[in-house]
Amino acid sequence: MSQVGFTHQYMAEFDHDAVSTVLHNKLKGVEYVRDWPMDLRDVRDIDWRALPTLDVVSGGPPCQPFGIGGKKRGQEDHRDMWPEAIRAVREAMPRSFLFENVRNIAGPRFRPYLDWIVAHLERPSLLRKDHEEYDEHRVRLAASKAKQEYRVVWQVVNAADFGAAQIRHRVLIFGIRLDLNVAPAAMAPSHSRDRLLWEQYVSGEYWSRHGLKKRHHPILRHDQSRVEELLRARQEPDGLPWVTVRDVLSGLGEPDGKRNHVLQPGARVYPGHTGSPLDLPAKALKAGDHGVPGGENMMICDDGSVRYFSTREAARLVGLPDDYEFPRSWTESMRQLGNAVPAPLGAAAGAWLARLVTGGPGRPLVLGRRAA
Repeated sequence: MSQVGFTHQYMAEFDHDAVSTVLHNKLKGVEYVRDWPMDLRDVRDIDWRALPTLDVVSGGPPCQPFGIGGKKRGQEDHRDMWPEAIRAVREAMPRSFLFENVRNIAGPRFRPYLDWIVAHLERPSLLRKDHEEYDEHRVRLAASKAKQEYRVVWQVVNAADFGAAQIRHRVLIFGIRLDLNVAPAAMAPSHSRDRLLWEQYVSGEYWSRHGLKKRHHPILRHDQSRVEELLRARQEPDGLPWVTVRDVLSGLGEPDGKRNHVLQPGARVYPGHTGSPLDLPAKALKAGDHGVPGGENMMICDDGSVRYFSTREAARLVGLPDDYEFPRSWTESMRQLGNAVPAPLGAAAGAWLARLVTGGPGRPLVLGRRAA
Protein backbone atom coordinates (compact mmCIF):
# COMPACT_ATOMS: atom_id res chain seq x y z
CA MET A 1 0.00 0.00 0.00
CA SER A 2 2.89 2.34 0.78
CA GLN A 3 4.51 1.56 -2.57
CA VAL A 4 1.48 2.87 -4.46
CA GLY A 5 1.20 6.11 -2.54
CA PHE A 6 -0.82 5.45 0.61
CA THR A 7 0.31 7.15 3.84
CA HIS A 8 -0.60 5.12 6.87
CA GLN A 9 -2.27 6.81 9.81
CA TYR A 10 -2.23 3.77 12.05
CA MET A 11 -1.07 0.15 11.85
CA ALA A 12 -1.93 -2.58 14.34
CA GLU A 13 -0.61 -6.13 14.63
CA PHE A 14 -1.23 -8.70 17.37
CA ASP A 15 1.86 -10.89 16.85
CA HIS A 16 4.84 -9.74 18.92
CA ASP A 17 7.50 -11.30 16.68
CA ALA A 18 6.03 -9.79 13.50
CA VAL A 19 5.91 -6.34 15.10
CA SER A 20 9.51 -6.74 16.32
CA THR A 21 10.58 -7.47 12.75
CA VAL A 22 8.81 -4.36 11.45
CA LEU A 23 10.27 -2.16 14.18
CA HIS A 24 13.76 -3.54 13.47
CA ASN A 25 13.43 -2.44 9.84
CA LYS A 26 11.83 0.85 10.78
CA LEU A 27 14.87 1.61 12.95
CA LYS A 28 17.11 0.68 10.00
CA GLY A 29 15.31 3.25 7.86
CA VAL A 30 14.09 0.79 5.22
CA GLU A 31 12.11 2.64 2.55
CA TYR A 32 8.38 2.88 3.26
CA VAL A 33 8.76 0.95 6.53
CA ARG A 34 10.55 3.84 8.23
CA ASP A 35 7.32 5.85 8.17
CA TRP A 36 5.00 3.14 9.48
CA PRO A 37 3.11 3.98 12.71
CA MET A 38 3.21 0.33 13.82
CA ASP A 39 1.67 -0.63 17.15
CA LEU A 40 1.62 -3.97 18.97
CA ARG A 41 -2.08 -4.06 19.70
CA ASP A 42 -5.13 -6.29 19.72
CA VAL A 43 -7.50 -5.03 17.04
CA ARG A 44 -10.38 -5.55 19.46
CA ASP A 45 -9.03 -2.72 21.61
CA ILE A 46 -8.97 -0.08 18.86
CA ASP A 47 -11.49 2.76 18.82
CA TRP A 48 -11.68 3.46 15.09
CA ARG A 49 -13.76 6.57 15.68
CA ALA A 50 -10.72 8.27 17.18
CA LEU A 51 -8.84 8.17 13.85
CA PRO A 52 -9.04 10.96 11.25
CA THR A 53 -11.14 10.48 8.12
CA LEU A 54 -9.58 7.62 6.18
CA ASP A 55 -9.47 6.89 2.48
CA VAL A 56 -9.11 3.17 3.08
CA VAL A 57 -9.07 0.55 5.81
CA SER A 58 -6.92 -2.36 4.68
CA GLY A 59 -6.00 -5.59 6.34
CA GLY A 60 -6.08 -9.35 6.55
CA PRO A 61 -8.14 -10.98 9.31
CA PRO A 62 -6.40 -14.16 10.49
CA CYS A 63 -6.80 -16.91 7.93
CA GLN A 64 -6.13 -19.88 10.21
CA PRO A 65 -9.85 -20.48 10.97
CA PHE A 66 -10.49 -20.98 7.25
CA GLY A 67 -7.24 -22.49 5.95
CA ILE A 68 -7.06 -25.91 4.32
CA GLY A 69 -4.46 -27.10 6.82
CA GLY A 70 -6.10 -25.82 10.00
CA LYS A 71 -8.92 -27.08 12.19
CA LYS A 72 -11.47 -25.35 9.92
CA ARG A 73 -13.65 -24.02 12.72
CA GLY A 74 -14.39 -20.84 10.77
CA GLN A 75 -16.53 -18.32 12.63
CA GLU A 76 -16.50 -20.60 15.69
CA ASP A 77 -12.73 -20.12 16.01
CA HIS A 78 -11.75 -17.48 18.57
CA ARG A 79 -9.19 -16.17 16.06
CA ASP A 80 -11.87 -15.15 13.56
CA MET A 81 -11.56 -11.37 13.33
CA TRP A 82 -14.00 -10.70 10.49
CA PRO A 83 -16.49 -9.12 12.93
CA GLU A 84 -13.66 -6.76 13.94
CA ALA A 85 -12.93 -5.89 10.30
CA ILE A 86 -16.59 -5.00 9.87
CA ARG A 87 -16.53 -2.96 13.09
CA ALA A 88 -13.52 -1.03 11.76
CA VAL A 89 -15.52 -0.09 8.66
CA ARG A 90 -18.58 0.80 10.72
CA GLU A 91 -16.70 3.09 13.10
CA ALA A 92 -14.17 4.63 10.69
CA MET A 93 -16.56 4.89 7.70
CA PRO A 94 -13.61 5.10 5.27
CA ARG A 95 -14.10 5.98 1.61
CA SER A 96 -13.08 2.42 0.77
CA PHE A 97 -11.74 -0.80 2.22
CA LEU A 98 -9.62 -3.73 1.07
CA PHE A 99 -9.50 -7.06 2.93
CA GLU A 100 -7.93 -10.40 2.06
CA ASN A 101 -8.11 -14.00 3.21
CA VAL A 102 -7.42 -17.54 2.07
CA ARG A 103 -9.17 -18.98 -0.98
CA ASN A 104 -10.83 -21.62 1.19
CA ILE A 105 -13.19 -19.02 2.66
CA ALA A 106 -14.89 -18.98 -0.75
CA GLY A 107 -15.24 -22.78 -0.80
CA PRO A 108 -18.43 -24.73 -0.05
CA ARG A 109 -17.78 -25.06 3.67
CA PHE A 110 -17.37 -21.34 4.39
CA ARG A 111 -19.18 -19.71 1.45
CA PRO A 112 -22.29 -18.91 3.55
CA TYR A 113 -20.05 -17.08 6.01
CA LEU A 114 -18.36 -15.18 3.17
CA ASP A 115 -21.82 -14.20 1.95
CA TRP A 116 -22.59 -12.89 5.44
CA ILE A 117 -19.31 -10.91 5.50
CA VAL A 118 -20.10 -9.24 2.17
CA ALA A 119 -23.71 -8.51 3.13
CA HIS A 120 -22.64 -7.02 6.45
CA LEU A 121 -19.91 -4.92 4.83
CA GLU A 122 -22.58 -3.48 2.55
CA ARG A 123 -24.56 -2.39 5.63
CA PRO A 124 -22.07 -2.36 8.52
CA SER A 125 -24.41 -0.30 10.71
CA LEU A 126 -27.07 -3.02 10.76
CA LEU A 127 -25.73 -5.02 13.68
CA ARG A 128 -26.24 -8.70 14.40
CA LYS A 129 -28.53 -9.21 17.35
CA ASP A 130 -27.62 -11.21 20.44
CA HIS A 131 -28.03 -14.94 19.76
CA GLU A 132 -28.85 -14.26 16.08
CA GLU A 133 -27.26 -16.83 13.81
CA TYR A 134 -25.10 -15.59 10.95
CA ASP A 135 -27.47 -17.01 8.33
CA GLU A 136 -30.42 -15.31 10.02
CA HIS A 137 -28.55 -12.02 10.05
CA ARG A 138 -27.56 -12.45 6.39
CA VAL A 139 -31.22 -12.97 5.42
CA ARG A 140 -32.23 -9.91 7.42
CA LEU A 141 -29.47 -7.86 5.79
CA ALA A 142 -30.63 -8.91 2.32
CA ALA A 143 -34.25 -8.04 3.09
CA SER A 144 -33.48 -4.79 4.89
CA LYS A 145 -34.75 -1.50 3.56
CA ALA A 146 -31.94 0.27 5.40
CA LYS A 147 -29.73 2.30 3.09
CA GLN A 148 -26.80 0.42 1.63
CA GLU A 149 -23.59 2.08 2.83
CA TYR A 150 -20.95 0.39 0.64
CA ARG A 151 -20.74 -1.27 -2.75
CA VAL A 152 -18.75 -4.48 -2.31
CA VAL A 153 -17.17 -6.97 -4.70
CA TRP A 154 -14.95 -9.97 -4.01
CA GLN A 155 -12.76 -12.16 -6.19
CA VAL A 156 -10.34 -15.07 -5.98
CA VAL A 157 -6.90 -14.12 -7.27
CA ASN A 158 -3.58 -15.86 -7.88
CA ALA A 159 -0.68 -13.69 -6.70
CA ALA A 160 1.37 -14.92 -9.69
CA ASP A 161 -1.11 -13.21 -12.01
CA PHE A 162 -0.09 -9.87 -10.48
CA GLY A 163 3.69 -10.17 -10.56
CA ALA A 164 4.44 -12.19 -7.43
CA ALA A 165 6.85 -15.09 -7.65
CA GLN A 166 4.43 -17.36 -5.80
CA ILE A 167 1.37 -19.32 -6.88
CA ARG A 168 -0.69 -18.13 -3.95
CA HIS A 169 -4.47 -17.93 -4.13
CA ARG A 170 -6.30 -15.38 -2.01
CA VAL A 171 -9.77 -13.88 -1.71
CA LEU A 172 -9.85 -10.08 -1.99
CA ILE A 173 -12.84 -8.02 -0.87
CA PHE A 174 -13.10 -4.44 -2.18
CA GLY A 175 -15.63 -1.93 -0.91
CA ILE A 176 -16.36 1.69 -1.89
CA ARG A 177 -18.67 4.01 0.05
CA LEU A 178 -21.96 4.50 -1.72
CA ASP A 179 -21.82 8.31 -1.77
CA LEU A 180 -18.75 8.17 -4.04
CA ASN A 181 -20.89 6.77 -6.86
CA VAL A 182 -18.20 4.30 -7.92
CA ALA A 183 -18.98 0.68 -8.70
CA PRO A 184 -16.09 -1.52 -7.54
CA ALA A 185 -14.77 -3.83 -10.22
CA ALA A 186 -12.64 -6.95 -10.10
CA MET A 187 -8.91 -6.63 -10.78
CA ALA A 188 -7.61 -7.61 -14.19
CA PRO A 189 -4.45 -9.79 -14.17
CA SER A 190 -1.23 -8.24 -15.45
CA HIS A 191 0.84 -11.45 -15.75
CA SER A 192 0.08 -14.87 -17.18
CA ARG A 193 1.31 -18.42 -17.47
CA ASP A 194 0.59 -18.28 -21.21
CA ARG A 195 3.04 -15.42 -21.65
CA LEU A 196 5.67 -17.34 -19.66
CA LEU A 197 5.16 -20.43 -21.82
CA TRP A 198 5.50 -18.29 -24.94
CA GLU A 199 8.79 -16.81 -23.78
CA GLN A 200 10.12 -20.19 -22.67
CA TYR A 201 9.03 -22.51 -25.48
CA VAL A 202 8.20 -20.30 -28.48
CA SER A 203 10.44 -17.24 -28.53
CA GLY A 204 13.07 -18.63 -26.14
CA GLU A 205 13.45 -15.15 -24.67
CA TYR A 206 13.25 -16.47 -21.13
CA TRP A 207 16.27 -18.75 -21.49
CA SER A 208 18.29 -16.08 -23.28
CA ARG A 209 17.58 -13.68 -20.43
CA HIS A 210 19.14 -16.14 -18.02
CA GLY A 211 22.04 -17.16 -20.27
CA LEU A 212 20.71 -20.71 -20.69
CA LYS A 213 20.02 -22.89 -23.71
CA LYS A 214 16.46 -22.93 -25.01
CA ARG A 215 14.25 -25.51 -23.33
CA HIS A 216 16.73 -25.86 -20.52
CA HIS A 217 13.91 -27.33 -18.45
CA PRO A 218 11.97 -30.27 -20.00
CA ILE A 219 8.49 -29.13 -20.98
CA LEU A 220 5.67 -30.71 -19.00
CA ARG A 221 3.02 -32.67 -20.89
CA HIS A 222 0.13 -30.33 -20.08
CA ASP A 223 2.33 -27.34 -20.92
CA GLN A 224 3.22 -28.91 -24.27
CA SER A 225 -0.42 -29.05 -25.30
CA ARG A 226 -0.95 -25.42 -24.28
CA VAL A 227 2.14 -24.31 -26.23
CA GLU A 228 0.76 -26.11 -29.28
CA GLU A 229 -2.54 -24.22 -28.85
CA LEU A 230 -0.67 -20.93 -28.67
CA LEU A 231 1.26 -21.76 -31.83
CA ARG A 232 -1.93 -22.65 -33.68
CA ALA A 233 -3.48 -19.35 -32.61
CA ARG A 234 -0.43 -17.53 -34.04
CA GLN A 235 -0.89 -14.75 -31.53
CA GLU A 236 1.59 -13.69 -28.90
CA PRO A 237 -0.15 -13.46 -25.49
CA ASP A 238 -0.63 -9.98 -24.07
CA GLY A 239 0.73 -8.78 -20.77
CA LEU A 240 3.74 -9.90 -18.78
CA PRO A 241 4.98 -13.42 -18.02
CA TRP A 242 4.66 -15.02 -14.63
CA VAL A 243 7.71 -14.21 -12.50
CA THR A 244 9.62 -17.41 -11.77
CA VAL A 245 11.85 -18.48 -8.91
CA ARG A 246 14.85 -18.15 -11.23
CA ASP A 247 13.75 -14.61 -12.15
CA VAL A 248 13.37 -13.36 -8.63
CA LEU A 249 16.55 -14.98 -7.28
CA SER A 250 18.68 -13.73 -10.17
CA GLY A 251 21.92 -12.14 -8.97
CA LEU A 252 21.58 -13.32 -5.38
CA GLY A 253 23.92 -16.30 -5.63
CA GLU A 254 24.15 -19.30 -3.33
CA PRO A 255 23.73 -18.80 0.44
CA ASP A 256 26.79 -17.07 1.85
CA GLY A 257 25.78 -16.67 5.48
CA LYS A 258 25.17 -12.93 5.16
CA ARG A 259 21.99 -10.80 5.39
CA ASN A 260 19.66 -13.73 6.17
CA HIS A 261 21.06 -15.68 3.21
CA VAL A 262 22.01 -18.74 5.26
CA LEU A 263 21.87 -22.36 4.16
CA GLN A 264 19.41 -24.38 6.23
CA PRO A 265 20.22 -28.12 6.16
CA GLY A 266 17.82 -31.03 6.22
CA ALA A 267 15.76 -30.65 3.04
CA ARG A 268 14.58 -33.93 1.50
CA VAL A 269 11.96 -35.20 -0.89
CA TYR A 270 9.31 -37.82 -0.24
CA PRO A 271 5.80 -38.38 -1.64
CA GLY A 272 3.68 -35.25 -1.29
CA HIS A 273 6.70 -33.30 -0.06
CA THR A 274 8.45 -31.72 -3.04
CA GLY A 275 10.06 -28.41 -3.79
CA SER A 276 9.44 -25.56 -6.21
CA PRO A 277 10.90 -25.74 -9.75
CA LEU A 278 13.14 -22.83 -10.67
CA ASP A 279 11.29 -21.99 -13.87
CA LEU A 280 7.82 -21.44 -12.41
CA PRO A 281 6.58 -19.22 -9.62
CA ALA A 282 7.15 -20.92 -6.27
CA LYS A 283 4.52 -22.88 -4.46
CA ALA A 284 2.91 -20.82 -1.72
CA LEU A 285 5.28 -20.49 1.20
CA LYS A 286 3.83 -22.11 4.32
CA ALA A 287 4.04 -21.25 7.99
CA GLY A 288 2.51 -24.20 9.85
CA ASP A 289 1.63 -24.62 13.53
CA HIS A 290 5.13 -25.81 14.42
CA GLY A 291 7.37 -23.84 12.13
CA VAL A 292 7.90 -24.88 8.52
CA PRO A 293 6.27 -28.01 7.05
CA GLY A 294 9.01 -28.39 4.44
CA GLY A 295 8.01 -29.21 0.88
CA GLU A 296 6.60 -25.86 -0.16
CA ASN A 297 9.63 -24.07 1.27
CA MET A 298 12.20 -25.94 -0.81
CA MET A 299 13.62 -25.26 -4.23
CA ILE A 300 14.60 -27.84 -6.85
CA CYS A 301 18.06 -26.94 -8.11
CA ASP A 302 19.26 -27.34 -11.69
CA ASP A 303 21.02 -30.60 -10.82
CA GLY A 304 17.79 -32.07 -9.39
CA SER A 305 18.82 -31.74 -5.75
CA VAL A 306 16.64 -29.88 -3.26
CA ARG A 307 17.38 -27.42 -0.50
CA TYR A 308 15.39 -25.06 1.67
CA PHE A 309 14.95 -21.47 0.60
CA SER A 310 17.08 -19.20 2.73
CA THR A 311 15.22 -16.44 4.56
CA ARG A 312 16.56 -13.94 2.03
CA GLU A 313 15.32 -16.02 -0.91
CA ALA A 314 11.91 -16.41 0.72
CA ALA A 315 11.80 -12.64 1.28
CA ARG A 316 12.38 -12.12 -2.43
CA LEU A 317 9.54 -14.53 -3.18
CA VAL A 318 7.33 -12.35 -0.98
CA GLY A 319 8.54 -9.21 -2.78
CA LEU A 320 10.58 -7.63 0.02
CA PRO A 321 13.78 -5.67 -0.67
CA ASP A 322 17.16 -7.08 0.27
CA ASP A 323 17.65 -4.49 3.02
CA TYR A 324 14.53 -5.75 4.83
CA GLU A 325 15.99 -7.95 7.56
CA PHE A 326 14.64 -10.72 9.74
CA PRO A 327 16.38 -10.60 13.14
CA ARG A 328 14.93 -13.87 14.48
CA SER A 329 15.54 -17.56 13.73
CA TRP A 330 14.97 -19.14 10.33
CA THR A 331 11.88 -20.98 11.59
CA GLU A 332 10.29 -17.84 13.07
CA SER A 333 11.22 -15.76 10.02
CA MET A 334 9.77 -18.35 7.65
CA ARG A 335 6.59 -18.40 9.75
CA GLN A 336 6.21 -14.67 9.18
CA LEU A 337 7.00 -14.99 5.48
CA GLY A 338 4.61 -17.94 5.11
CA ASN A 339 1.85 -15.80 6.63
CA ALA A 340 2.59 -12.84 4.37
CA VAL A 341 0.56 -11.68 1.39
CA PRO A 342 3.09 -11.13 -1.43
CA ALA A 343 3.88 -7.43 -1.69
CA PRO A 344 3.26 -7.27 -5.49
CA LEU A 345 -0.30 -8.50 -4.94
CA GLY A 346 -0.87 -5.95 -2.16
CA ALA A 347 0.52 -3.18 -4.33
CA ALA A 348 -1.60 -4.21 -7.31
CA ALA A 349 -4.76 -4.34 -5.20
CA GLY A 350 -3.99 -0.99 -3.56
CA ALA A 351 -3.32 0.67 -6.91
CA TRP A 352 -6.47 -0.84 -8.39
CA LEU A 353 -8.58 0.47 -5.52
CA ALA A 354 -6.94 3.89 -5.69
CA ARG A 355 -7.69 4.22 -9.39
CA LEU A 356 -11.31 3.27 -8.82
CA VAL A 357 -11.75 5.81 -6.03
CA THR A 358 -9.88 8.63 -7.80
CA GLY A 359 -11.89 8.36 -11.00
CA GLY A 360 -10.66 5.55 -13.17
CA PRO A 361 -7.46 3.98 -14.49
CA GLY A 362 -6.52 7.02 -16.57
CA ARG A 363 -5.93 9.30 -13.61
CA PRO A 364 -2.56 9.41 -11.87
CA LEU A 365 -2.21 8.16 -8.33
CA VAL A 366 -2.29 10.90 -5.72
CA LEU A 367 0.20 10.73 -2.88
CA GLY A 368 -0.93 11.31 0.66
CA ARG A 369 -4.04 9.16 0.77
CA ARG A 370 -4.69 8.12 4.31
CA ALA A 371 -4.93 4.48 5.27
CA ALA A 372 -5.16 2.35 8.37
